[in-house]
Amino acid sequence: MKLSALAVLTPLIILSGCAAQKATSGQTTTPSTPATQPAAAAPAAPSGKTSLAEQGRDPAEFPAYIEQLKAQALAQGISQQTIDSTFANIHFVDRVINSDRNQLEKKITLDDYLTRVLPEWKIKQGQEQLQNNLPALTKASDRYGVQPQFIVALWAMESSFGKIQGKEDVFSALATLAFEGRREAFFTKEFMSALKIVDSGKASSDMMKGSWAGAMGQSQFMPSSYLTYGADGNGDGKIDIWKNTDDVFASTANYLSKEGWKGDQGWGQEVKLPANFDGNLTGLKNNQMHPARYWQQLGVTQVDGSPLASTATRAWMITPDDTQGRAFLVYDNFRTIMHWNRSTYFALSIGMMADAVTGAQTPVVSGATTPVQNIPAPSAPLAPAPHNPFSG
Repeated sequence: MKLSALAVLTPLIILSGCAAQKATSGQTTTPSTPATQPAAAAPAAPSGKTSLAEQGRDPAEFPAYIEQLKAQALAQGISQQTIDSTFANIHFVDRVINSDRNQLEKKITLDDYLTRVLPEWKIKQGQEQLQNNLPALTKASDRYGVQPQFIVALWAMESSFGKIQGKEDVFSALATLAFEGRREAFFTKEFMSALKIVDSGKASSDMMKGSWAGAMGQSQFMPSSYLTYGADGNGDGKIDIWKNTDDVFASTANYLSKEGWKGDQGWGQEVKLPANFDGNLTGLKNNQMHPARYWQQLGVTQVDGSPLASTATRAWMITPDDTQGRAFLVYDNFRTIMHWNRSTYFALSIGMMADAVTGAQTPVVSGATTPVQNIPAPSAPLAPAPHNPFSG
């Protein structure tokens, strides 16, 4: 989450190099303060041919680079105790570079994407999880003003209800990606944020497991997002997004709340466009927002052709696969979901999943209905977008 910055209207589905993840829900295990250890020796240089070597950078320089990160950490006030515990096992992870550089990207249609990420079994599990976790979800909803079904939908898409979280050592993954150099500033910042998590006692170094890109826990937060949005859902003073679903739900809801969620609104709906609709009117920029009545006057209707029922005062029209494909009237909450992952496909899947788990509407997808292998949300460069995609 908060690590994807895909082009708003051109989603790419990553078909390899998936962020693998772990774990189950349960009670928080209080992180122990890292024991004082002797200063760690510099990590051993990786042996054998690596993708970085093929690209012209010598992985043998990695140990020296780790020493630079150590110096930066000390300069930023990270304790020696934390440095000793976290740097002790840092190692170069060549598969991280392979995952980052060599992903196979394939453009697919919205229907293809929804068929993959919204299989019937996942919707059924979402309905069960909503009921099984209703007290904790309601608590998070009441506290942050986010409807429970949206928390469940993000939980489903990010980690398949906590089952797929990633097993990489976050420090090794982030250090490797920083060393690789293309987004050094971004990954160095995330590395330092990960150190601050341990230094503050919020998690132990052993808990810091995640995807190859450094996304952690059942909500797949990057370390900086953990520090900004992580929330203690059960009042034990800890924020365990790996094993404690109370904290997972609270952190997810806190993220949406801080990013502008409106608890009295939904996300949007599928609509039918009139013939010869002007495609220039579609998009999510500020100046493309109009009240629902504006779209009604242009001839936009419900999918079945009946009059548009929405009374929203702020609504955007999007056509992810151009005006020859499906069209959706979306609201502010849709744009808030896109703060989490700037892909229209991803945001639509969250809205549809949320509707489905409450039984409000069954997602309309095309293609096979047989459950298919789960794939990640559309992903993209992890560096922050250079500008607000909604400006203009």
